[in-house]
Amino acid sequence: MAEQIWSIGPVLVLILMAEFVNGWTDAPNAIATVVSTRVLSPYQALLMASVLNILGAFSGTAVAATIGKGIVDPSVINTTTVGAAMIGIVLWSTAAYYMGGIPTSESHALVAGLAGAGLATAGPSVLLWEGWRKVFIGLLFSTFLGFLGGLGIMLLLYRIFYHSRPGRLRIFFGRMQLVSAAFMAFSHGSNDGQKFIGVFTLALVLGGILPEFNVPFWVILLCAGTMGIGTALGGWKIIRTMGIRLTKLEPIHGFSAETAAALVIEGASRLGIPLSTTHTIGTSIIGVGSIQRFSAVRWGVASEIVAAWVLTFPICGSIAYVVAKIIFYLS
Repeated sequence: MAEQIWSIGPVLVLILMAEFVNGWTDAPNAIATVVSTRVLSPYQALLMASVLNILGAFSGTAVAATIGKGIVDPSVINTTTVGAAMIGIVLWSTAAYYMGGIPTSESHALVAGLAGAGLATAGPSVLLWEGWRKVFIGLLFSTFLGFLGGLGIMLLLYRIFYHSRPGRLRIFFGRMQLVSAAFMAFSHGSNDGQKFIGVFTLALVLGGILPEFNVPFWVILLCAGTMGIGTALGGWKIIRTMGIRLTKLEPIHGFSAETAAALVIEGASRLGIPLSTTHTIGTSIIGVGSIQRFSAVRWGVASEIVAAWVLTFPICGSIAYVVAKIIFYLS
């Protein structure tokens, strides 16, 4: 087994690099609102998110199975396919981070990378409809349920607390936001954290180390820990973009956005539906912000975020396709 692990070692390292980037550039979305409302300091929020992301990754393997054996046909790809996909993720997400702190969706990057590298390896037949059906459902969940959830919870809270004093509301929802932020961080781990666990397990199957797709405990531990480290070192730029630049938030708004997004993400995780946590919390924040007044959302910032979401699919898919073709040509 040691020789087999050594032979696919570079691919496993690339997967862990992508998982680190996931924690570094994607997981901060889970705590952006709790930092922007000053309920927690950035360091307190990053510590909480690191721990709860890891715990969330241990909460199931349904999403891991969808990613690992439902997006591309494992029988016609190889470890080079997986490695090329990871290169696309790392390059694009790191570039977006340094170009302006724009949050990217590692979920979209992952499925696009696997598709691009898979097409380079085996052509269109490599794509599996069942897994892609769940990806499209996840896209609808994150867009519409995120927005409507944030908007709906905010409307409900306005109705319930209409006569409450602003000072009391801030104190109460400051405490409640600790719960909602923890829930959001846990749900991020339960969905996004599982995705790279699935890819890591797929690489072990393709490398002949595992006889079938069955996620080992040590893989969960390794990938969850790597994501947690990335989160602990991660993304003040992302926190600033999502929690401060997008719209002005008070604790009641942060609680509404986090609760709505976490409920959507957690429901998707139990159904094995991979979705973008970045997309979900982003649309939820927009839903909450639009309740205050339409102009409360800084639509210029929102358009930059949406543009990054849209570009993620073609860019990561293209990078993975080209890298896979180059590797196959050289070998």
